[in-house]
Amino acid sequence: MYVIVESGGKQYPVQEGDTLHVEKLPVDVGSEVTLDKVLLANNGGEVRVGTPYLEGKVVCEVLDQGKDKKILVFKHKRRKDYRKRQGHRQRYTKLKVNSIEV
Repeated sequence: MYVIVESGGKQYPVQEGDTLHVEKLPVDVGSEVTLDKVLLANNGGEVRVGTPYLEGKVVCEVLDQGKDKKILVFKHKRRKDYRKRQGHRQRYTKLKVNSIEV
């Protein structure tokens, strides 16, 4: 089974056994998380689309809380002697999909 779920304003295609990085969720490592915003389900040729969501959930296990790679943001204005360099590391939660119930 193949579904598309929404978490943190972004959409993720998942199957059972997949791992995915979502924006940081306030949960502990080792606990279970239920993603209940299922947008689309594909069950071997039968495709169901929600309006806006389907009834169902995706149960995931929290594997890790961490930070992504650092990105550098550099701003400048020419001929004005203005330069600003700033770094950012986005926090994420790594999830493993255990079961899909749609």
